[in-house]
Amino acid sequence: MKKLLACAILAATLTGCATVPMGDAKQDAALKTFTPKADKTGVYIYRNEFIGAAIHMDVAVDGKPIGQTVAKTYLYKEVEPGQHTITSTSENEHSLVIDAKPGTLMYIWQEVKMGVLYARTKLHQVTEAEGRSGVMETSLAETK
Repeated sequence: MKKLLACAILAATLTGCATVPMGDAKQDAALKTFTPKADKTGVYIYRNEFIGAAIHMDVAVDGKPIGQTVAKTYLYKEVEPGQHTITSTSENEHSLVIDAKPGTLMYIWQEVKMGVLYARTKLHQVTEAEGRSGVMETSLAETK
């Protein structure tokens, strides 16, 4: 087991940081003003850690893919008020149900955890202060 873990760490180190298509720099700057639309809920899903940097993680809202994250990236999606399911997929799949209110912003931290053969994921809804800080540490990834 120790040899397998050592090989996995070595492989991750050799592959370096993964990349995903990035969003527009102007849109990134605009989203970092944290200005919600009156009739929508803005949802930031961010990954501000370097752990698992070589791992892409798929993100979906209500079963529809919106993009992938890697280390130090975020996705942004506007949703209608009401309940929505945010899903993150890696070695595992983790979902979080949110209750979106109009004219608000929500922040979801995508935690990367050690997996057996691949990184695992877990989603956490965080406070506005923690979320804004985390988003400011990241850059916008292309969001569908």
